[in-house]
Amino acid sequence: QVQLQESGPGLVNPSQALSLTCAVSGGSITTEYYTWSWIRQPPGKGLEWMGAIAWDGFTSYNPSLKSRTSISRDTSKNQIFLRLSAVTPEDTAMYYCTRSDVNTLLTYASGRPFLRNENDFWGRGTQVTVPS
Repeated sequence: QVQLQESGPGLVNPSQALSLTCAVSGGSITTEYYTWSWIRQPPGKGLEWMGAIAWDGFTSYNPSLKSRTSISRDTSKNQIFLRLSAVTPEDTAMYYCTRSDVNTLLTYASGRPFLRNENDFWGRGTQVTVPS
């Protein structure tokens, strides 16, 4: 019943910041013990976990993206936000918002490759292109 919907600009110029919104319905982003992750997939490549925010607002990030990534939320609007600064063409990808339990989050955060977990809720994704 939980649904997630990503939205934001489809094109972001190099060096600019990307801001995406994940609108959550059918469940509260403050409900224990769920975590909310941003995951992206460049064309022809695997999934890459970017970071997450937990039910209590605690955040964690992929070390390779931490310096450029910020995840926040608006509990009154039940929305999750992603900000990725200083984008390059390497940031071109499909960006997903997901809900996971903590065990799945640990899998994401391990840095190992992973596949989509059907037990989790995923948005449809939003395509972001950073031109050369």
